Amino acid sequence: MAGHSKWATTKHKKAVIDAKRGKLFAKLIKNIEVAARTGGGDPAGNPTLFDAIQKAKKSSVPNDNIDRAVKRGSGAEAGGASYESLVYEGYAPGGVALYIECLTDNKNRAVMEVRTALTRNGGTMADSGSVAYLFDRKGQVVVPKEQESGPLTEDTLLEVVLEAGAEDVQDLGDAFEVISEAGDVVAVRSALQEAGLDYDSAEATFVPSMEVTVDDAEGARKVMRVVEALEDCDDVQNVYSNADIPDEVLEELEED
Repeated sequence: MAGHSKWATTKHKKAVIDAKRGKLFAKLIKNIEVAARTGGGDPAGNPTLFDAIQKAKKSSVPNDNIDRAVKRGSGAEAGGASYESLVYEGYAPGGVALYIECLTDNKNRAVMEVRTALTRNGGTMADSGSVAYLFDRKGQVVVPKEQESGPLTEDTLLEVVLEAGAEDVQDLGDAFEVISEAGDVVAVRSALQEAGLDYDSAEATFVPSMEVTVDDAEGARKVMRVVEALEDCDDVQNVYSNADIPDEVLEELEED
C-alpha cells in the first residue's frame, strides 16, 4: 500500500523482501511499457521512463526484462499490450478510504478483480469522486539512510532537497520519504543525483489529506486484509489508503 501513515513504514520494509516478487516484477514492467509508449523509449528525454526503470532496477528486475519492456512500449519490438489506466474508489472496514490505480488490457477483468477483492474482505466499491477528494497528488522520493558516503542525516537531506521543491521529509526507519508537489519530483530526484545521494524510488503518488485512525488490532487487521487482497490483483498497480495505524497497533500485529 502506498500512503502517508505509519503503515507506510511497515510496507516499505516488507517490500524489500516481498515474497510475491514475480507479481511485483510484472507490475514494474507494465509501468516501463506504459512510460515508453507515452513519452518515448529514451530515458534521457523521458523522466517518467527513467524513474520507472530505476525503480525496477532497485527491485532487482533483470536488465534484459527492462530492455525488452522499453522496446515493446516504444514499438521497437512487437508484443506490447495496450494498457489502459483506470482508477477505482472504495472503502475498507471502519470507513477507511481506498484509491485504487490499475493498468489493464481488459477493463471488465480489472473491475471484477477489484470488486471481488473488496467485497470478499469486508470492503465496498464507492462512486467515482466520493473518495478522490481525500487525496492529494504529490511527488514521493524514498532515500535510504545508508549511503556510500556514510549515514545520511535528515538535516543534510533537507539542505539538498528544499530548494528543489521538497515540502516535507518523513522518517521511515531505514529510509527517508521526501514529499513534494507532483511536478517537482524530477527536480528533487535530480538534486539528489547532483549531490551524489542514492535513492530507492521517485514517483508521483497520492497522499491523504485527512486520515482515519485505526487504533485497535482487529480493525487494523481488517484494513490490511482488504489492501493486501487488492494489491494481489494482477491489474492493480497501487492502493492508496487514508488509514493511520499507530505504532503500538502495528507492533501488536507483528507479534501475532
